[in-house]
Amino acid sequence: MRLFKKVFLQKGPLLLFIAMSIAPSLEAQVVYEPLYEDVYNFLRRVSQKGIIEFNDLIRPLPRTYITEKLLETDSLSSRLTSLEKEELKFFLKDFYFEKWLVDGNKDKKENLDYFTFDPADRWRMFSYGGDDFKINANFILGAEVGSVKKAKQSHYWNGFYSYGYISDILGFSFDFRDNTETGTTLDKTRSFTPVTGVNAKTDMNTINYPHDKMEYSEAKMMLATDWKWGSLAVGKEFLEWGYGDNGLLVISQKAPSFPLIRLDIHPVDWLSFNYFHAWLSSDVIDTTSFYPTATGNQRFLFREKYLASHTLTLEPTKGLDVSIGESIIYSDKLEILYLIPITFFRLADHYLSRQYNQAGSNAQFFFSVSSKGHIRNTHLYGALFIDELTLNGLFDPATQRNQIGFTLGSSLTDLPFENLTLKLEYTKIYPYVYQHYISTTTYESASYVLGHWMNNNADQVFGSVQYRFLRGLETLIYARYIRQGEPADPAKIFDQPQPAFLSGLRTDYTYLGAQVKYEFLHNLFLRARYQYMKTSKQQEDLSFIDNNEQEFYFAVYYGL
Repeated sequence: MRLFKKVFLQKGPLLLFIAMSIAPSLEAQVVYEPLYEDVYNFLRRVSQKGIIEFNDLIRPLPRTYITEKLLETDSLSSRLTSLEKEELKFFLKDFYFEKWLVDGNKDKKENLDYFTFDPADRWRMFSYGGDDFKINANFILGAEVGSVKKAKQSHYWNGFYSYGYISDILGFSFDFRDNTETGTTLDKTRSFTPVTGVNAKTDMNTINYPHDKMEYSEAKMMLATDWKWGSLAVGKEFLEWGYGDNGLLVISQKAPSFPLIRLDIHPVDWLSFNYFHAWLSSDVIDTTSFYPTATGNQRFLFREKYLASHTLTLEPTKGLDVSIGESIIYSDKLEILYLIPITFFRLADHYLSRQYNQAGSNAQFFFSVSSKGHIRNTHLYGALFIDELTLNGLFDPATQRNQIGFTLGSSLTDLPFENLTLKLEYTKIYPYVYQHYISTTTYESASYVLGHWMNNNADQVFGSVQYRFLRGLETLIYARYIRQGEPADPAKIFDQPQPAFLSGLRTDYTYLGAQVKYEFLHNLFLRARYQYMKTSKQQEDLSFIDNNEQEFYFAVYYGL
């Protein structure tokens, strides 16, 4: 609350001007579809077959936009497989009210009052629809038990998810869940795994703390509105930028969700612009903030940390998207220049820092190319992340300081036979990417990297085979191989040349895994998953010592 009060008191006139300027043209409300929903995968497959265009570089996406794409797919259903037709019918049931909005019926005084079951016969814990107010709510409940390193591990969670619309002005969503994990093999740091990091209720310095238990909560919420050519949102949520099935270079779900302001503009079909400003967790204590409390302990604060990012996407031809983006991590105080969406962040940093590195921030550039359907049933994509680049270092290894990462990937669906999807992906991240010598401007939030979960000085080959047997029942088999060198010393970040790729003692990881998941009803799942992992650590004599582990989990859950 103190954070938002500060933002709106300091920058209130700017935000008020934006709101007043768009208010006369408001057309509908915005609710973002959670990133874990399978409708994203469905529309990706349909778009890479060339049936529709689906612009999903930056996610989550509005439910109204997803509805438009589902309805467009429905109009071209003759090009779908029989299973895809069943899946489409299933997904449309979840978007009944958005379908009503998209069809242009929102001005009709139709009686939409209903509870528990909506008119599409989609069960919910609570559902109400009227002319000026609509709300859906569902509980979240899940349990997963498994074996890790031959020891039992369990995860239980509960909460609720709600979203709705107020007249033609505002969309809202709220997601809360409480988690408890137990087991002697818990990975509490979650530093080297695709699983999202957590702010756990733990005190590792407390002797009496039960080290076989971890409790944490997650809450997300968004308020949003839109108009004919754009949308504006504020809240706390996850964001994803780019394509990749086993890690994203630019923005991923590795770090916990963070507060943000988001602006999306799409003035014409072939051009779109995205901007967001986020409040991150630095985990760096402000040593000037200490003062005593009544209990004798010391009160303290963390240094403030922010992220500003904008992206321009062009679509020169159907199915081809080219995107260029820039972001900056800055700290200590909120800057008005980074709240202006069209600011050139790097030049703004030069202005604010007076060209002193020690007073500066941490800027990045990134690019993406995506081709869907140009090769039959295929999605080809690539991304480049530039943290630091010296042009002379491209040709002179002695002065090289090129801190970059890239991903190249492909997805093939319904070939050689229907309902089969094959994916292959390669990612390489050079030393020092995501790092910074100023601790408050690293490319992290809550001490978790904002980009690819494997971090830097590493590369990965990932492949998967997914087959859908029937509506809701799918199996996934995957393999990934990772090579990782040692972390580079931040104090030597300006040294030339930079450390060689995979410098230091290397660790190799080999993963083989499989998962079977079945969605009986909307959001009611059974899931079983297995993973084998081989870790090979290089020793000082350059030999390797191997360690093999297996893990198996079984889960039943409503929601996620």
